[in-house]
Formats: sequence, structure tokens, C-alpha cells
Amino acid sequence: MTHEPERPAPYREPRQARSAATLARVLRAAEEIATSTGLDAMTMTGVAARAGVAVGTLYRRFDDKDQLVTALTERMLEQREEYVAERLAAAGPSLSGVLDAFAHALLRSFADHRALFPELLRARGTGTLDRGARTITELHRLVLAAAAPHLHEVRRPDPEAALDTAARAVLGACFHNSVRPDPVEGDAEVRRYADELADMAMAYLTTPGRRDSERA
Repeated sequence: MTHEPERPAPYREPRQARSAATLARVLRAAEEIATSTGLDAMTMTGVAARAGVAVGTLYRRFDDKDQLVTALTERMLEQREEYVAERLAAAGPSLSGVLDAFAHALLRSFADHRALFPELLRARGTGTLDRGARTITELHRLVLAAAAPHLHEVRRPDPEAALDTAARAVLGACFHNSVRPDPVEGDAEVRRYADELADMAMAYLTTPGRRDSERA
């Protein structure tokens, strides 16, 4: 989904539908184990057993556990990009509709794996950090594109710059919630927090610049 130059595959890509289905099952099993027990406790043998495949099948696709974790990270981040894109495509036809969809989608997409994402992004070296940064960049691009038709609703002196600032603020708040020790949790609280973030962004975007008002 990100518009980046092609990179070498971190593992051997499947070429047949049956192999692709097996890979999807393996990655789903890895995600389930990592989410419930953590990456350190996840083993190739355990993933193979959970996926219902021979451990040799994993080693034909992945050289080692680190390569499996890289593939798992890629899968999870791509899913989050796709989910946010879908929610933005279904957003109400207004600036507030876009911001509501963005805040709710971000919080929901990362809340499911709140404990796992920080571990994935911290523990696996610069390659994973780079992939996480590309996802943040893509999410930022998605909301700017979705909000572009509604720039006329922005009352700041520079609407494009203001929208960029608001998008970064919402992204930062949602990512912070995924790594803080006391996150907002539970459906009702997540909805409330998403509403507050969207309202905050709207209040900023629809209020003329304070400094410009003071100078005037």
C-alpha cells in the first residue's frame, strides 16, 4: 500500500494459491501465539503445531524465527493500512466525517494488538522500525487524501499545513495510546477517546489562527 521502491522479500514468497493459503495460516498462528505469550516465547515448532503444518514447511519458507517475525510484522502492518483505508473510504462526506473515521479506525486497528506492536517495533532492528515508519507515513497520506476535498471547511490561514498538523496530532495520540502502560481500553472508552481526538482536531481546524487574530 505504501508508495515505496520494491524491497527484496524478507522470506520466500509463495507462487501458488495453496502455498499462499498455507503461509496465511502460518502467519495467523504466529500472530495468535505472539499476542498471547509474547515474541520471546514464540517458537518455530510451536507455530508449526498451531498452524497444523510440519516444522520443515516453515523452514522452507523462513530461514529462522527472525525472518518469520519480519513477515508477521509486514502482514500486521499491511492489514492496519488496509483497514484504515477502508474506513476512510466509507467516511461521511465532510471534514468531521473524515476525522471521525480516522481517529476511530486508528484506535481500533492498534488496540487489538496493543501489547504486541511495541514489542515488534522495538525488538527486531532497524528494518522493522523502517517498516513501522512507512506505515505511519502511509496512514498520514491516506487521511490527507481523504480530507483534501473538504479543505474549504478549514479556517486556519494555511489549510493544508493545518490539516497536516491535525493528522500528525491524531496519529501521535493513537500511537501513544498503544505503547503507554495505562491505555484507554474497552469499547465505550475507545469510542469516547476517538470522539475526543476528532473533536479536538476539528476545533483546531475550524478556528482562525490565534496569533493572526491577535496581530489583527
